Amino acid sequence: RTLELAEKVRDEIREAGGVAECIQLDVDGADRIKAAVAETVAAFGGLDIAVHNAGVCPWTRIEDLDDDTLEQTLGVNLKPCFWLTQAALPHFKARGAGRILVTSSVTGPHVALPGAVHYAAAKAGVNGFVRGAALELAPHAVTVNAIEPGLIAKPHRGAVANTDNRESVEQHIPLGTLGEPDDIAHAMVYLASDEASYVTGQCWSIDGGSMLVEN
Repeated sequence: RTLELAEKVRDEIREAGGVAECIQLDVDGADRIKAAVAETVAAFGGLDIAVHNAGVCPWTRIEDLDDDTLEQTLGVNLKPCFWLTQAALPHFKARGAGRILVTSSVTGPHVALPGAVHYAAAKAGVNGFVRGAALELAPHAVTVNAIEPGLIAKPHRGAVANTDNRESVEQHIPLGTLGEPDDIAHAMVYLASDEASYVTGQCWSIDGGSMLVEN
């Protein structure tokens, strides 16, 4: 989420023999996303894959939810699906194919949590976007899919990932452990690949089996 970390990843890719650039932007605006797509196309000569992975979840119960928090939640989680697709689609059409990938969540489509109603509504909206956009864009060979992460042991989720809480949470996960960022990345890489050319309109839960049981 910071330019410094993005530049570190860029440098790692370059050191491994790849080609990479990084662009810093806020996703809560159509013009900024359009500009970033244009800059990407200028740098690489085209566009094959667009991923909306930004997210925010300011925990607030309905009675305390204000317009700014609601707008921020929708403006980061849901609206960029539309803006990114609008910006990318002309380039996908020019190449005759494309991939749109979105990070959804098990929260909203499958799970309800007090204090996250606005976030859940945004992620449920993401899944609706995926299905509708997949149908609309199929004639252009553009696939649209989403991943629904469960509990992932990522650095900013300290309250869940610390030892005591982690052990308590993992008792309710059939595979017995929190997921790792790579578990999400591997699924995304597949959906972005040529091997997934016949997969579209799907929202896959990557959750260690959590949705199979009542918690």
